[in-house]
Amino acid sequence: MSTNGNIQPKGGPLAGLRVVELGVWIAGPAAGGLLADWGAEVIKIEPPAGDPARQFAQMLGGDLPFNPPFEIDNRSKQSIVIDFAHSRGRDLAQELLADADVFITNIRLDALTRLGLDPDSLRTRHPRLVYGIITGYGLNGPERDRAAYDIGAFWARSGLASLLTQPGGNPPFQRGGQGDHNAGMTLAAGICAALLARHRTDEGQLVHTSLLRHGIYTISFDLNVALRFGTSIGVATHETMANPTINCYQDADEKWFWLIGLEGDRHWPDLCRAIDRPEWIDDPRFSNASLRRDNCHELTELLDAQFVTRTRAEWGTAFDREDMWWAPVQTPDEVLADPQVAEGGGFVEVPDGSHTTTMINSPIDYFGTPAAPRAMPPDLGQHTDTVLLSLGYDSAAIDELRADGIVA
Repeated sequence: MSTNGNIQPKGGPLAGLRVVELGVWIAGPAAGGLLADWGAEVIKIEPPAGDPARQFAQMLGGDLPFNPPFEIDNRSKQSIVIDFAHSRGRDLAQELLADADVFITNIRLDALTRLGLDPDSLRTRHPRLVYGIITGYGLNGPERDRAAYDIGAFWARSGLASLLTQPGGNPPFQRGGQGDHNAGMTLAAGICAALLARHRTDEGQLVHTSLLRHGIYTISFDLNVALRFGTSIGVATHETMANPTINCYQDADEKWFWLIGLEGDRHWPDLCRAIDRPEWIDDPRFSNASLRRDNCHELTELLDAQFVTRTRAEWGTAFDREDMWWAPVQTPDEVLADPQVAEGGGFVEVPDGSHTTTMINSPIDYFGTPAAPRAMPPDLGQHTDTVLLSLGYDSAAIDELRADGIVA
């Protein structure tokens, strides 16, 4: 296996795997970032101006020399700068791919075709290659080339935003990279399955997901109901939730929490005891799920009045005592300070020079082949020489490529 310069693979289920990534912004790099976390050697091809995600820190108005959104998806990778405006640059990409197991991209198909990096071209030239691609709307169809960020294809077009819009309200705004990260995780999983198939057949294959498809799958509960029943599930509000034991409420400090009593009849007695209203268990207005649904407005108002009398922590103690399921609605600061997040593996220490930097962990643990990030994200073109040396170029040849503007 080729080396990573100062990034030495150490274990992980994908140790020994070489991945070439031509990705921008979040979705493609997220897939490559997961494979890197899991031990793969990931070579990130960037244009002379770099992945535009390197601009995130400036876009967010930060004044520190950090780029947190870029860091989460690009740690443990190598960066090589190749200018595809030169035919020699395009040839270099083919040389890299000849020794690669996986190619990851989220570049639009027409651009890939111009570069000779489209699925048909690469699969013909490199039949063992697993080619992973994320598109906005799919590989086929009249809008396959439509531009899309995740806020368009995943969030808006899929129906997800509409299902989170309360009657009379504005569609909520998606958080940064929400659909991209989910699609990246899906592609990483699909690539692993394709590698398993290649182990049996010695043949690579094309692996694809789209932001639209991922959005549709995210709300497949709703969409399959509409498909099969011919009618949609209404958008619930706090006031109209038919099962008040699975609803959000505010405490005395105006902090929110969710009751998660999905099985209403099972959890109703526990809730009544937790809030010191045991007489409600057999109240003729609320004694079964059907009655609580018929009287949901009245019951929700009663619960609202009850919950503002104590703090969320006090209610949590009462809920836990009665085995009433619940969860706090936490702010980012509360999440970062949550001991369960820490103990549950939510953070990881990433090697950063002579020390480490705490970052958000990727969402999979391997106990037989432990995996962890090996380095902070690379500077633009940091590993150009290292990668070219691994392909057999000597220093003089690399200097010539750099002088001609083919690499940087």
